[in-house]
Amino acid sequence: MALQPSFSRLLLLKLFRFGFICSLIQLSDSDPGSFSKECPRNKSTLHNFTSQFTMVQHQLRGVLTVLDDCSFKVSSFDMLPGSDVKWWGAIGLDFDNLTNGFVVSDQKLNQTLYKNDSFVVHLMDNVTWDLMETISVWDVPTASNFGYVILRSNVTDGEEHMLPPPMAENTTLNSSYNASLGLRKPTMFENCKVLSDKYRVRWTLREEDDVIDIGLEAEIGIQEYMAFGWANPNASEQFMLGSDVVITGFKESGMPFAEDYFITKYSECIKNSDGSVSGVCPDRLYGGSDSSSSANNSRLVYGHRKDGISFIRFRRWLTAVDNKFDTPVDANESMSVIWATGLIKPPDSIRPFYLPQFHGNTYGHLTLNVSERIDECLGPLDAEDKEDQDLVIADKKEALIISAGPALHYPNPPNPSKVLYINKKEAPVLRVERGVPVKFSIQAGHDVALYVTSDTLGGNATLRNTSETIYFGGPEAEGVPASPTELEWVPDRNTPDLVYYHSLYTPKMGWKVQVVDGGLPDMYNNSVLLDDQQVTFFWTLSKDTISIAARGEKKSGYLAIGFGREMLNSYAYVGWFDESGKGRVSTYWIDGRDASSIHPTHENLTYVRCKSENGIITLEFTRPLNPSCKRDEKPECNNIIDPTTPLKIIWAMGAKWSEDHLSESNMHSVTSSRPIRVMLIHGSSEAEEDLRPVLAVHGFMMFLSWGLLLPGGILSARYLKHVKGDKWFQLHVYLQYSGLAIIFLGFLFAVAELQGFLFSSLHVKFGYLAILLGVTQPVNAYFRPKKSASGEEMSSKRLLWEYTHIIVGRCSIIVGVAALITGMKHLGEKYDSKDVHGLTYALISWIVFGIFTVIYLEYRERKRRREIVFAKSSWVLGDGEDEDIDLLSPSRMASQMASHSSERMEVQLEPVSR
Repeated sequence: MALQPSFSRLLLLKLFRFGFICSLIQLSDSDPGSFSKECPRNKSTLHNFTSQFTMVQHQLRGVLTVLDDCSFKVSSFDMLPGSDVKWWGAIGLDFDNLTNGFVVSDQKLNQTLYKNDSFVVHLMDNVTWDLMETISVWDVPTASNFGYVILRSNVTDGEEHMLPPPMAENTTLNSSYNASLGLRKPTMFENCKVLSDKYRVRWTLREEDDVIDIGLEAEIGIQEYMAFGWANPNASEQFMLGSDVVITGFKESGMPFAEDYFITKYSECIKNSDGSVSGVCPDRLYGGSDSSSSANNSRLVYGHRKDGISFIRFRRWLTAVDNKFDTPVDANESMSVIWATGLIKPPDSIRPFYLPQFHGNTYGHLTLNVSERIDECLGPLDAEDKEDQDLVIADKKEALIISAGPALHYPNPPNPSKVLYINKKEAPVLRVERGVPVKFSIQAGHDVALYVTSDTLGGNATLRNTSETIYFGGPEAEGVPASPTELEWVPDRNTPDLVYYHSLYTPKMGWKVQVVDGGLPDMYNNSVLLDDQQVTFFWTLSKDTISIAARGEKKSGYLAIGFGREMLNSYAYVGWFDESGKGRVSTYWIDGRDASSIHPTHENLTYVRCKSENGIITLEFTRPLNPSCKRDEKPECNNIIDPTTPLKIIWAMGAKWSEDHLSESNMHSVTSSRPIRVMLIHGSSEAEEDLRPVLAVHGFMMFLSWGLLLPGGILSARYLKHVKGDKWFQLHVYLQYSGLAIIFLGFLFAVAELQGFLFSSLHVKFGYLAILLGVTQPVNAYFRPKKSASGEEMSSKRLLWEYTHIIVGRCSIIVGVAALITGMKHLGEKYDSKDVHGLTYALISWIVFGIFTVIYLEYRERKRRREIVFAKSSWVLGDGEDEDIDLLSPSRMASQMASHSSERMEVQLEPVSR
């Protein structure tokens, strides 16, 4: 918490500012030796005060010593250049106090680069030490704090959690050492050794405390590790085997780590069949389940990632914690040390620890005596790529969600406690394309109004008497999640290459907007976000070819997309970079789940490009829709793209890829959880989902009705009328009404799951028609005319009803079966599941079985009827049953004729009454 100034101090500060403004002193570069003013000596309580600078950015290091009441000395000073850098005083380190601070010296720090420089700085005539609690190196145009010194202990920077942890519970270091390391962000050391052009090691030896503090500093990516340690004292070659090293880096959350490792062979850490481990493994794994935290001979002190430079400070004992995996360091002897940098694989559920990957050519060994004074580091490391912020690339189809959240890693401190987020990323670099509309969904709160400005700081520059050009937004660009404001901005040719998004009311809440000429959205006709919205897929169809691009939305070592429902049996396209930094796109056929199942192919790709911007990989290529080779000739010959059918696409990202000798280290670290079905012609997509339980219940109910109950009811009316009584009729009615009730329930399940009535597919159309025909039957039965009396001719109404009832019933079964078949086909297209294919075959088998059953029953029925007709033609002694006559049978007339003949025969056989 920042110091709350007293009323008298505030009054004094205001009077100073007023006098400073009225004097209109022209600031200029000056020679420290040119000051001739008389200065009261040693009256300030800060006389001889000495402190290291706390680095904030621009790789600032140094030591400040107060000489007297009006001057101080800066020594061992390193700093990358700024634009207009001055010495700055403030009464606190919070955002408001720093931005309301003041210039304390005429001397500017506009030198191109400071390299271990020392000089004296004189305060201005009207500035005293009592006016400030902190002194900073301040870049005025960008309101940036490069580094600071706290002059009084009652001022805090709000980062007490950065204090170094204790070495162990029962370890006590002397007070002087604890005080020297009591800095919250210690970056200064007594010694520095250059390991390579981009890698340094710093250290401070405290032999009386049996510890050494080591700082590793390298120009590497945030996904890379730094390793340093002592080689096996008995090794004369292959120094890494048996070495005791500390692996350092940054977690995905941005927090630093440092852990003790022991190297037994040149490989990743693997678990052997006997439970032991080998390779480059943490010390704690070698002891098995009995290992304790004491196996880690190093303790993290502090780490940061600034200006594209990784810095981590850790502390280790000189004596070995355990004699097997820790190498004791003799402070007075020259010993072999090793170092390396490379990509690192984050922990996963199988191996819950960091896995350093192959270091390539960035490694080495040397002889080092830590007690000797070495200072080879002249000036700070200067990274080519200093931007570590996330990159968000605007898409003309997807709105950018603007929200507000806590400032955790703001790129240009100091900053307010709340900053802008885009798509849940803190103050990222936003990249837009000229001529491409950018949609914003603003929901950062009513006190945050988004605007795009030429001003670096934002917050309405006119209030600071500074001019600015506003390109988009204003007071109306505010909203909340419950009621977001939707706005659109189209950068034009007059928009500069670099502008800034900020809040209109509070400075420094946003960051940079990079405006570039048209890119992928302009080059391709269609684009969709793949699963988890971490990869964007672009394509343009032509007559015989398709042009494809894929762009990751997070930093990675390689980006892969695949055509298929899953990794198994898919065709993959991998964008990666070789050791020379050249981007490449390789093609593969994958028929298994391990590295040995990834087979290179030789597809005919043209217009191939692969590039990386701030770790964001984009791959592009054009390929034929139908390969020219024969299908059985090569696996890639079967990789046919049919624009009329959905293309299933998956993706994966990882730390490292190589063309040959693929291993487990090349496996992905993050992948899509399910495929996306892309309709290439329509330019749309949908997620492939697992079969929903509700739809499964719907399908079962419809099969039970249309496949069992309703056909059973029809068969009972057709083939059971010869059974005595009305059992056939009761069974017919029971099965029909049961089937219709289940159909109604299945229909409700489908409507509830799909959230409405749809007519989009053939299955739905067949289903609606089948239900309509099925519901017609009970209505038809309700209006059934009475049956004619025995011996009477059937009425025309009854005859018409029977024709209608039978035809509608049989048609409903045919349409219902068609709905079942198209339903299974629809499921197969949507889910592409082996279970769906199996159910489809089972349904077809059931239908075929039903057809043969009907043929057999029809044969039996016709045979039975012929026997009845034959019997009646010889021995008829009564009238026939009307219900046992097939209305639609072609032999019906013959039956009727036989019946009339029988009646005549009965008359002829009556005895004559006399």
